[in-house]
Amino acid sequence: MSEHLHRHDKDKQDLNKFGYAQELLRSMGGFSNFAISFSIISILTGAVSLYGHGLTYGGPGMMGFGWPIVALFVMFVAAAMAELASAIPTAGALYHWAAILKNKRWGWYTAWINLIGQIGIVAGIDYSVALFADPLLAGVFGYTSNNTTVLIAFTVILLTHGILNHIGIRIVAKLNDFSAWYHIIIVAVLVVSLAFFTKNGLNSVDYLFKVGETFSDKPYLFAFLIGLLQAQWTFTGYDASAHTIEETINPRVRAPWGIFTSVAYSFAIGFLMLAFVTLSIKDAAAAAGSENAFIYVISQALGGTFGSVVLWLVTAAMWFCGLSSITSFSRMMYAFSRDKGMPFSGQWAQISKKFRTPAKAIWLAIILSFLLAFVDYIIKTVNPDAAYTTIAFLTAVSVVGLYVAYGIPIWLKLRAKAQGRFQEKHLGPWNLGKYSDFVSVVALIWIVFICIVMVIPPNETAGYALAAMLLLLVIMDVGYYKNHFPGPLAALNTSMEDILRRERELEQAGSHGTGSGISHKAR
Repeated sequence: MSEHLHRHDKDKQDLNKFGYAQELLRSMGGFSNFAISFSIISILTGAVSLYGHGLTYGGPGMMGFGWPIVALFVMFVAAAMAELASAIPTAGALYHWAAILKNKRWGWYTAWINLIGQIGIVAGIDYSVALFADPLLAGVFGYTSNNTTVLIAFTVILLTHGILNHIGIRIVAKLNDFSAWYHIIIVAVLVVSLAFFTKNGLNSVDYLFKVGETFSDKPYLFAFLIGLLQAQWTFTGYDASAHTIEETINPRVRAPWGIFTSVAYSFAIGFLMLAFVTLSIKDAAAAAGSENAFIYVISQALGGTFGSVVLWLVTAAMWFCGLSSITSFSRMMYAFSRDKGMPFSGQWAQISKKFRTPAKAIWLAIILSFLLAFVDYIIKTVNPDAAYTTIAFLTAVSVVGLYVAYGIPIWLKLRAKAQGRFQEKHLGPWNLGKYSDFVSVVALIWIVFICIVMVIPPNETAGYALAAMLLLLVIMDVGYYKNHFPGPLAALNTSMEDILRRERELEQAGSHGTGSGISHKAR
């Protein structure tokens, strides 16, 4: 018991030295922290909902080569982010890192770009759930699935996630823990089912690595690049381990491992799943041309009731993914509002006295995610012949928004190191040592490359949407926030040296039995 109290006091002091009081309930263990990122990555959401996208553009080789290529480079990004999480363990995560490493305006832009990505990822995940759930429900209740019924299902799914996140972190943490195991179990069920019960058996292994076949009108190499969206969108949202860092015990070690291992395990388990799904394909052209390629492949391979049961199990996994994503999004919004970075910040920074959750931030996350999908619904209604799909639009917005936000603090850390403002002594207990710069450079090269690939035709609409959002940010910044954003307490007149000095002062105060008395309102 005394060891637990000592650990809690140490975590509280780590937060205090960045200028914040411990307001959120710190109850998440290492597995819970890993589980939230693993659940948001959700190989049963990204890899499955965009399976048709990958197959259409890259054919079977997209699963054999595209997935490992993307996963390998994403591990570089995750490692670079994990190192920063260990050094600066606050719920603001990306934008606190940027603000401390450079200044408050860099932090402000990072926060807003991250928020854009978070809106896209929540909308994309819950829309994926709706795309699977609505046809399954239509089969049960006898109605015809269309864009409107999918939007209704999407709205109901968002509401369930909002209610559960509002009620409390303990419930969500337990569901996240369950979700991680559930994902692993369902992948195992899917793999075993396909391995032993696929009608007429599986294709030979070399089919998984078949390149040169595309069902699009693009040259294969170009089509393959477009198809990378399938894997790249799957590997998003693992910054959730950093956004819930103020609710994690021993966060400077557990949160970085949560970031890195969630990507590593998703890489391995996801490849195994995609391999068996792809090897069970009987007619790739028919699958690529169907309304939902994954549903088509599983139905053809397993058929009947058994196939439907497996698809319902997969849909439930997607639902858990969306639940975790709302948790991460709302914590990011809470931390940013706590620093007065958003309009009406006082509202979104409020903590529910009963549930100890940022309740208003949770519901704002729900509303913004709905609006992004709803605007796209209106566009598709007006222009039903648009070449892009709603899910490709939402997912591309989230990939670019999130990865630009991931890249900014990694780049700023390299600059700060070159200028001597960030040194080895500033690192946390989880660090990359002599490989830090190399890992960061590779991560940045991949981020630049993938952000360009995500907005080329036929998905240029996502690029236009992101450009419009960025223009709005510039207007907000120049019109108000340039002169009125005080910056996060973590970076207000603060350098890494100041933080180390504050840490020594807190340790000395602790040795004399005095408290820190830090309030998030004190500037």
